[in-house]
Amino acid sequence: MAMTEPTFKKLSLAPIPYFWDREHTQQFYQQAAKSAIDIVYLGEVICSKRRALSLNDWLTIGGELQASGKQVVLSTLSLLEAASELSVMTKICQQNEFLVEANDMSAVQLRTSHGNPAFVAGGSLNIYNQRSLDKLKSLGLTRWVLPHEHNQVALHEFDLSGVELELPAWGRLSLAYSARCFTARTHNRSKDQCGFVCDQYPDGLAMQTQENKDFLVINGIQTQSGSIQNHIEAISDNSVNILRITPQQNHCFEVIDIFDRVRQDTLSVANAQQQLVKCTFHPISNGYWHQQAGKNWVAVN
Repeated sequence: MAMTEPTFKKLSLAPIPYFWDREHTQQFYQQAAKSAIDIVYLGEVICSKRRALSLNDWLTIGGELQASGKQVVLSTLSLLEAASELSVMTKICQQNEFLVEANDMSAVQLRTSHGNPAFVAGGSLNIYNQRSLDKLKSLGLTRWVLPHEHNQVALHEFDLSGVELELPAWGRLSLAYSARCFTARTHNRSKDQCGFVCDQYPDGLAMQTQENKDFLVINGIQTQSGSIQNHIEAISDNSVNILRITPQQNHCFEVIDIFDRVRQDTLSVANAQQQLVKCTFHPISNGYWHQQAGKNWVAVN
C-alpha cells in the first residue's frame, strides 16, 4: 500500500438520509455552517418523492455553505427507478459548481460523459477490490467513501495513491436498498400512495426482536442497522483522510464537536467514547472494522 504522511483529519457531514421538513432541513444546515465540519454532502439519496427541497434549493444551500468555508458535494440517489429521477441526476452531474458523490454507476457515466470526470465514489458503489478501485480511478474517482463491511487490516492492502479515503465514522450502517418502500408497507400503503409517512420517523422506523432488542431501522426503501457505528478511534489511522458523520435528529452537533476535539488533541479517544455513548439511545458498534460481526463492539485502548 502507498503510505502518506499523517495529515489533519477532515470531518464530513453525510447527506440527511431521513425525510425532514423544509424548515428543519434549512435550520440544520445553518447550524452546520457554523460547525467544525469541513465537507458537507447535500441532496436526497433515498427517495425522489421526498421533495421538501428542490434541486435549486439544494444549490442555494450549497452556495451558502461554500461561502462559510465548507466544501460542498452534491449526492445522487442510490437507486433509480424513473426517468424523472434520471433527469434530476443528469442536472446534478452536469453542473460545475460542486463536486458530485456518485451513489449509482449511472451517475459515474453521466459525470464522465459530460466532461466533468472528478467524482466521489459513494459507499453504495460497493468497491471491494483493487481492480474496481483502479477502474473507477481511471474514470475520475478522487475520493472513496468506504463501504461498511471493509476491515482495517484488509484496507491497508489497497494502493490508495491519488485517492482520499473517507470512513463512515458515526451513524447507522446502510445495509440494503429495495424497490419497495418498507415504511409505507408498515402503514398498509403502496409506495405510490405512501402519504409521505416517513416524515413521522425523523430517525427512521426502529424494529426490535421478540426479546425487545434493537435489530434494524427502516427508512423508506433503505434498511439500516439498529446500532450506531462509531469509528472515532480511526482518527489515528494514517490511511483515513476524512471521517464521515451521518446526520441524526438529536445531538448531531455534539457528535461533531466531540470528533473535532479529538482531532484537535484536546480530548482523548477514551473520554470521547464515554461522551459519544450519551449522544444516542442505541447500541454502539464497530465490529466490521475489527474483522468481527458488524453489530459487535470492540473496545480499543
